[in-house]
Amino acid sequence: MSLIRPFAGLRPAPSRAAEIAAPPYDVLSTDEARVRAAGKPWSFLHISKPEIDLPPGTDPYAAEVYAKAAENLHKMLAAGVLARDDAPCYYAYRLIMGDHSQTGLVAAASVADYNTNRIRKHEFTRPDKEDDRVRQIDALNAQTGPVLLAYPAAPQVDEILSNASSGTPDADVTAEDGIRHSIWVIRDAAVLAQLTTAFDAMHALYIADGHHRSAAASRVAAARQTANPAHSGDESYNYFLSVIFPHHQMKIMDYNRVMCDLNGMNAAQFLMRVGENFSVKASATPVKPGQPGEFGLYLPGQWFRLQIRSDLIPTLDPVARLDVSLLQNHLIAPILGINDPRRDKRIDFVGGIRGLPELEKRVNSGEMAAAFALFATRMEDLMAVADANEVMPPKSTWFEPKLADGLVSHVLD
Repeated sequence: MSLIRPFAGLRPAPSRAAEIAAPPYDVLSTDEARVRAAGKPWSFLHISKPEIDLPPGTDPYAAEVYAKAAENLHKMLAAGVLARDDAPCYYAYRLIMGDHSQTGLVAAASVADYNTNRIRKHEFTRPDKEDDRVRQIDALNAQTGPVLLAYPAAPQVDEILSNASSGTPDADVTAEDGIRHSIWVIRDAAVLAQLTTAFDAMHALYIADGHHRSAAASRVAAARQTANPAHSGDESYNYFLSVIFPHHQMKIMDYNRVMCDLNGMNAAQFLMRVGENFSVKASATPVKPGQPGEFGLYLPGQWFRLQIRSDLIPTLDPVARLDVSLLQNHLIAPILGINDPRRDKRIDFVGGIRGLPELEKRVNSGEMAAAFALFATRMEDLMAVADANEVMPPKSTWFEPKLADGLVSHVLD
C-alpha cells in the first residue's frame, strides 16, 4: 500500500464553491454555525454541523443529527451542487492569509501507515470525540473533514505543487475571515505517479491537526475490514482524507494562557516567586516573545518580559524543552498550583490569532488575574516530539490558516 494515493473527490460543482465552503466543524459552536449558515442552503455547515437544522437544544450527538447530515448530503448531490470527479485525482490546495501563503496536496493517506506510526501523532484523543467522528463518517459514508498533515523537506514535491497551482484554480473562495482557499485538480497520470512515488520515499508524515478525525478513520477501517470477508487492502476505507503541506510553509501561532487568580498571593509576592526561575523586567509596551524561553506576563495595567534561566532548559527531552512545558513546569505548577492544565478550571487558553489585546482585555475586565504570552511552538519541535513517540502538552499549537470543509471530500466506495 502506498503512503498516499489519489481519489475521486466529491467537490462543489463549477462556480458553486463559494456557496459551499465552510469553516471546520470544530471551530464554531452550534449557535455560531446556525448564524453563519442562515440564508445559505448549500453551506457545508448543514453537513458538518447538521444540528443547526434541528430544533434548538437538540443533542449534537443524537442519532437524528447524523441522519440529518446524510439527508443534507443527499440533497446537495441531488441538486447537483456537489459532484464527484470521474477518476482518481490529487488536488493542490493553496491557503493565503495576509502575506502568508502555503500550498499543499489533498490526498488519501494510508490508515495502515497511521496505525504503524509512519503518520505520526503528538496528541491524546478523547473517546467521545472519536465516537462522534466515527458516527459522522458512517452516516455519510464519506470523510468530509480533512486531517492537516505536514511533510518533511521535499523540494521535488514543492516544485510539483508549485507547477500544479500556477494556472487558474478550479475553485477559488475568499472566506468571511479573509482567508483565500484555492483548489487545482491534478489529473495528469505522470504527475500523479511522481507525487505518489515522492511521498512513498518519505520516512514519515506528521499530524498537525485532526487527531480525532484520523483516529476515527482508523476505527472505521478496522470495523469495515472485519465486516468484509473479501477485504483486500485496496478499499477506500483503508485511506483517510488529508491535506499535506510542506512543514516549512506551515504557520503555528502562539497559544497563550490566562489565570483566574494568583494562588493567594498579591502581585508583588507573585513577581518575587517568579523571579526565582525567570528574569523579570517591566515593559512599557505589550510583550510578544521573540525567541524560545521568553515570555510576556500581563498583570492589571502592566506588562513584564520574562526570560527563563538557561540552566532550566533541558537539551535532550523534546517535550520538556517546549516553551509550554517550561512555563508549566517552572511557574504555573509550582507557583500557581495548577498541576493539570487539561482539567483545572483556574486556567484558560487564548489562541494567538486573537492577539495581545485579548490578553489585556481578559485581565483588565477582572475576569482573569494574569496572562502569559508565549513564543509559538515551531514545526521542528512538533516533529521532534512525534519522532520520539511522545505527546505534546495540552494547547501547544494553534495552526492558522484553517482548512475549509466542503471543498474536497473522500467518499468510501
